[in-house]
Amino acid sequence: MMACDKKNGHGTVVTFAGSGLMGSADGKGAEASFSNLMGVATDTAGNIYVADSQNNLIRKIDPEGIVSTLAGSGQPGSKDGKGAAASFFNPAAISVDKKGDVYVADKQNNLVRKISPDGLVTTVAGRWEKNEEYGGKFPVFDYPAGIVVDAAGNIYVTDSFHNKIRKIGPNGKITTIAGNINPGSKDGAGTAASFFIPQGIALDPKGNLYIADTYNNMIRKISPAGIVTTVAGKTKRGAANGRGSAASFNHPDGLAIDKTGNIYVADAGNNMIRKIRPDGLVSTVAGSRTQGSKNGSLKEASFFKPMGITLDKQANIYIADFENNAVRKIND
Repeated sequence: MMACDKKNGHGTVVTFAGSGLMGSADGKGAEASFSNLMGVATDTAGNIYVADSQNNLIRKIDPEGIVSTLAGSGQPGSKDGKGAAASFFNPAAISVDKKGDVYVADKQNNLVRKISPDGLVTTVAGRWEKNEEYGGKFPVFDYPAGIVVDAAGNIYVTDSFHNKIRKIGPNGKITTIAGNINPGSKDGAGTAASFFIPQGIALDPKGNLYIADTYNNMIRKISPAGIVTTVAGKTKRGAANGRGSAASFNHPDGLAIDKTGNIYVADAGNNMIRKIRPDGLVSTVAGSRTQGSKNGSLKEASFFKPMGITLDKQANIYIADFENNAVRKIND
């Protein structure tokens, strides 16, 4: 299948999986059901993984659209174990490494979890630690909402309510690479920069991190040296296209980056999918500010609070359409 020609506005939005009704049924396409999908990711074999947040499950969709449950009991909890013996609590985001291990930002548990290809769930990081800022012990993370893994095994997490971007090394050591506890929109180096409830996170081939700074309505960039800059958007909500700060977003959430450096944004509050070119020019790929579940051409299609977004190897786009309880696909 050819990739969607997003540059020229060609392409079609279809519902890839999900009936639209809340539920947890496995099955093919519309036979399956979800409850408030958040994160979405793909592996090298073309499988799609989704954080089925309200169901407290991690689901897997094969390239033919067959949905199965990879892990989770369906009940809120934080148990490690295999398949249905494990539990999650409002999982928010997913990333898959080159070995096929699935990493989960288990938001309400304040944990980072790992699922092996055979469905074994373990806890990578979280729990409680001494916090020098406040004294006493507090959760390491406070609502981790975004996650991405690099080729070296480093895990990057948007520590949402702490307004920080954190790194978990292969040795398990946790460091803060940018942001501080105080909300703000300041650019700068490392902890001198500030964010306001950051959520989505993506990594480009050069090692730059991109952050959906959700409550600032901005897309931010962190260089490998830890320098934070603003790529596009401004603190005032809107849906304007344009370059850099001339553009506006409304609670952007998920991010994905293609091989040529284009950034795709699940602009949740606007019910749109947006694109940011490497030169900072923002355009609308699909959707409008009107909520809906309509399939069809990019101009006709509608979404309802799209939260997660990912690309496959052919650059087709998959969207976790939160309120529509479906995985949508933009193809050629």
